[in-house]
Amino acid sequence: MQSAVLFKNVSRHYGEVRAVHAVDLEVRAGEFFAMLGPSGSGKTTSLRLIAGFEQPTSGHIEIFGETAEGVPPYRRNVNTVFQDYALFPHMSVRDNVAYGLMIAGMGRKARYAKAEEALELVRLPGYGDRAPAALSGGQRQRVALARALVNEPKVLLLDEPLGALDLKLREQMQEELKSLQKSLGITFIFVTHDQGEALSMADRVAVFDHGKIQQVGTPQDIYQRPDTPFVADFVGSSNVLPADMVLELTGHHAAASLRPEAIRIGAEEKHAATVAGASYIGAVTRVSLNFRQMQLSALVPAGVAVPETGETVSIGWDREALHLMERGS
Repeated sequence: MQSAVLFKNVSRHYGEVRAVHAVDLEVRAGEFFAMLGPSGSGKTTSLRLIAGFEQPTSGHIEIFGETAEGVPPYRRNVNTVFQDYALFPHMSVRDNVAYGLMIAGMGRKARYAKAEEALELVRLPGYGDRAPAALSGGQRQRVALARALVNEPKVLLLDEPLGALDLKLREQMQEELKSLQKSLGITFIFVTHDQGEALSMADRVAVFDHGKIQQVGTPQDIYQRPDTPFVADFVGSSNVLPADMVLELTGHHAAASLRPEAIRIGAEEKHAATVAGASYIGAVTRVSLNFRQMQLSALVPAGVAVPETGETVSIGWDREALHLMERGS
């Protein structure tokens, strides 16, 4: 499969700060790719390197086989959607969407026709005459998306575009973005610090930390088979068991990830733990357990009795639920 974006040993340093350091990455043509990580992890800088807003300190970048370093943003076949939408308040929705086409020299009638097509694509037909201030946050985000898509980029870059939306609208937009990407077939690269967004939308995910990629894989790989304790803890807040404890439990000396939902609480289980507390969070209750000098989190489904704080309980898990991590042990 053709590469949409290729990083070869790419670094971007600001003095002593290594925002991105020695990153190798391949984004395949036509995939929905997520860059996930905390603030300062290097994901947004990587996106800006693709867009051309930043230039690498070292290394090589290709976009569909063409060298990208030194090429200005307007000469790259990519477009970016930002979290703050960046719409022109004095322009109508139609003119906002058609702005890039106007700059490219397209005639008024042709660019307005393409703008209307783009608005229909993002489910805003008939909104062209409105002002951005008259729209909701979700509608403004759709306008920003239409403005990016109207130029028919090969790669669409999305920089935390859902961060300003409330939870229900954010979840709705996640489904719409995923559906839109599948129907258009173009490459989406999505930057987020929200693991739920990355796992629910992406075909593959790159997890960043301190300017480096910790792991690249499908959402299932990242969640169920994390390579490092950082990935295990950041993606899904796993219980990370230290190597010495895992040696006692399994005979293998390596840190291990144990997801909270994999822990069972019941009289028939074989390990003893003490309940330290419980938090009701809707569909499940999170139970904190003191187990061998560390605290574990377990999830108890709604409707199942939750043990009292201070109670000694038996806990267990399936053998395959304990995922060994050789890196970072």
